[in-house]
Amino acid sequence: MYPFVFSALLLAANAFGKYPVIAETNVAMKTRDEVTLRADIYRPDAPGKFPVILERTPYDKRNWVNDGLDVAAQGYIFIMQDVRGRYASEGDWYPYKYESQDGYDTVEWAATLPYSNGKVGMLGGSYMGMTQMLAAIAAPPHLVAIMPIVTPSNLQSYQGGAFEQLLSQAWCSMVASDTLRREVETVSQPSHWDMMRPPVNYPVLESIPPTSLAKYYFDWLAHPSYDEYWKGTSFEEHFAQIRVPALHVAGWYDIFQDGSLRDYMGIRSHGGSEAALRGQRLVITVGGHAGFGQKVGELDFGKNSALDTLALGLRWYDYMLKGIDNGMAREKPVRFFVMGKNVWREEDNWPPPEARTCSYYLHSNGRANSLSGDGVLTLTRPASEPADKYLYDPGNPVPTDGGQIAGDSGRFPPGPRDQQAVERRTDVLVYTTPPFQTNTEITGPVSLDLYISSAAVDTDFTGKLVDVWPNGFAQNLTDGILRARYRASMEKPALMHPGQVYELTINLWSTSNVYLAGHKLRLEVSSSNFPRFDRNTNTGESPESATRQITATNVVYHDRDHPSRLVVSVMP
Repeated sequence: MYPFVFSALLLAANAFGKYPVIAETNVAMKTRDEVTLRADIYRPDAPGKFPVILERTPYDKRNWVNDGLDVAAQGYIFIMQDVRGRYASEGDWYPYKYESQDGYDTVEWAATLPYSNGKVGMLGGSYMGMTQMLAAIAAPPHLVAIMPIVTPSNLQSYQGGAFEQLLSQAWCSMVASDTLRREVETVSQPSHWDMMRPPVNYPVLESIPPTSLAKYYFDWLAHPSYDEYWKGTSFEEHFAQIRVPALHVAGWYDIFQDGSLRDYMGIRSHGGSEAALRGQRLVITVGGHAGFGQKVGELDFGKNSALDTLALGLRWYDYMLKGIDNGMAREKPVRFFVMGKNVWREEDNWPPPEARTCSYYLHSNGRANSLSGDGVLTLTRPASEPADKYLYDPGNPVPTDGGQIAGDSGRFPPGPRDQQAVERRTDVLVYTTPPFQTNTEITGPVSLDLYISSAAVDTDFTGKLVDVWPNGFAQNLTDGILRARYRASMEKPALMHPGQVYELTINLWSTSNVYLAGHKLRLEVSSSNFPRFDRNTNTGESPESATRQITATNVVYHDRDHPSRLVVSVMP
């Protein structure tokens, strides 16, 4: 596999670049434990030494040829490396496990290359953002800055205690294909449903169990709580070890939106050096994993919304690695896209300091079920009102329809989509404000405080923030979930007593959206969002190993003693 290294002079450099480019493929380096990692190196065909931009990927370095040519033509050494156990690199593949030590070793190796000036920056999105954060935690001396794009802050494959089923199955089966290729020379690829849902009924896999192709997937299932398995690679546990400036890129409809914002806020508050504390920047676009173009989901946000992350990265590193005065030093550290108005805005921090907390209280006469129910939201606290209740049947879960998802865009497209079909279900509680008389901007974190009870010992509760247009189009903005057993702690689950009232706080992540005059604010409450999250069987068992499932009657209270409310951040 990839047994040789060769060099080629690429005479046709980027038409807008300054330099012709030399490319070297499969350049080997040794890690501290003598594992050979291989990289493709693109560098200017010119005398002198240049700064390095490094990306480390599990997705095959050969897919970044164009980026390599473009970046090197601008006067950088661009290094694209296959991480341990992937494609041209040797060793055992296990997500995240070796990225701190291998990232450190690679940064220091890159800094000593004969054509390097010793300054190294890292770039890339999703897993390539994770390799940056884990390398930065190890603090290699020659790492100057990082640019993690759509990157989480916590690598746990659960949100609010619910397993991220769609993303985890799709991603694990995708990366397992290279593991399979190493064992079987030629094979048609099974889908993630084939590989991740035993018993496996796929001929070529009969002698290769899924646990050997993606052992980590089953390890994730074995660790539903936030324990030491997850804490070791959680960025949130190690912000104080990060010593470099970072430009974080997030997306409103991105699967890691909340994590990207936490990374920015966490290092800004707890970074391990003055450079880290003062050098954090944040850009929030619309889509992220849902798409970086102007059309995301069912909406076109305009030509101005599209974000060229490579161009942004070159500008960042012109400033950080070359010391070019390109205006970045005088710009505010936070820049984000405001939906509704579809404009960009700069702020001094995230969340915007001038935003004020506003509570919308849930009201009904006990019949908030579905779009035709009587649920409303107002700024007035409730008095004496009957509770709302619905039946949650794990055999008929509320389907995923858009939002912050990734993994199977053919069947489950991400981003903003009309939620009216979901809202017609009687197991979805719908609460809506009257139409806004003036434009109202909600920018910042969103949460849902619910007083609930259930006939089951464990169940899930979901919340979704929606912008209802005058024509009825119900645009989902952001959402969240909480598995009730994790209501007090993600580390120590505790089952409920059936019928007892509990207060839950559900993190619905963040948004920035102007509710235009005539639009309405809507909240959906339910108990499932499948297959984005696994279905709670209501029995207290792990959903992945449960032997039975039951239907539960779930209740949402909104009265004087139980003032359930949606909490948003409103800009003055």
